[in-house]
Amino acid sequence: KEEVPLDDPKVMELFLSPAPLGVTEEDIGSPTGTYGIPEFGTGFTRKMLEETKPTTFSDLVKISGLSHGTNVWRNNADELIASGITDLRGVIGCRDDIMTYLISMGVEPLKSFTLMEKIRKGKGLTEQEEEILRSCHVPEYYIQSCKKIAYLFPKAHATAYVTMAIRVGWFKVHHPLIFYAGFFSVRCDKYEWAPMIKGPEAIIKRLKELEL
Repeated sequence: KEEVPLDDPKVMELFLSPAPLGVTEEDIGSPTGTYGIPEFGTGFTRKMLEETKPTTFSDLVKISGLSHGTNVWRNNADELIASGITDLRGVIGCRDDIMTYLISMGVEPLKSFTLMEKIRKGKGLTEQEEEILRSCHVPEYYIQSCKKIAYLFPKAHATAYVTMAIRVGWFKVHHPLIFYAGFFSVRCDKYEWAPMIKGPEAIIKRLKELEL
C-alpha cells in the first residue's frame, strides 16, 4: 500500500503554479494548478492563493480558515497583506490562532481563551479589552482585525480540509489518469460537453465567459 505524503514538493507547488502538471498559466488560464482540488479550485480561493503565495501546510490551513470565515478575508486580512502591513502568517485565519497568539504575547491564558470565544462569534472587543491587548504590545492592526470578524472557522476543520486537498493533489500530479477518471465520473452531470469536445481554445474561452 502506497501512503500519500503531505509534504510532496510538487504537490505543494500546485498551489503556486501549474508547472507540476506540465502546463503553463497561459495553457489553462490559471496561475495555480488547483483546478479540481477540493476547497482550492474555485475562482475565489485561486485568487487567494495568488495573493498569499503559500509554501507550507500551515499556510494552507490558514487560507482554508480565511476562506470559510465571515469578514475575515475580504476588507480585513486581504487589505493587511496587500498593503504590506503584515503577511499571511501575521493575519488571523482560524479561531485557534487568536488564543495561541495572545498567550504568546503575554495575555493571561484564560483571558486569551475568553477573547477568542468572543471574537470568533463576532462580538468584538470592549475598550477595556483593547487596552489589555495594547498593554501586551499586541499590534494595532491585529486589534482592529479582531473587531471586524463575524465568524471564525476552527483550525481542526481547516486542517482536515487541507489534508484532503493535498491527497487529491498528489493523485493529480503523480497519478493523473486516476485523478481525472475519478473527477470526470463524479462530476459528469456538471460539464458543458459542447466546448469540451472542441478543444483547449474553446474551453478557455468558455471559462473566461463564466468568470465575467
